[in-house]
Amino acid sequence: MLILRLVLILAAISIVLSGGLFILTRNRRYLSLAWQIVRLLIFLLLIFGLLFLLERYALVAWRILV
Repeated sequence: MLILRLVLILAAISIVLSGGLFILTRNRRYLSLAWQIVRLLIFLLLIFGLLFLLERYALVAWRILV
């Protein structure tokens, strides 16, 4: 959980900084970087959610069967 929180904090800081740099410079590269960070964050959260569900249901069910 600590690693997930650290990733979320770093992603939020990166998105805010990229948005601020886009507003200051009007360079679309920073907006593209923010969008890439958002997509990566969504992907990582989906992977984490699937692992959480796997642990919660599949492994508990396996212990009951064995």
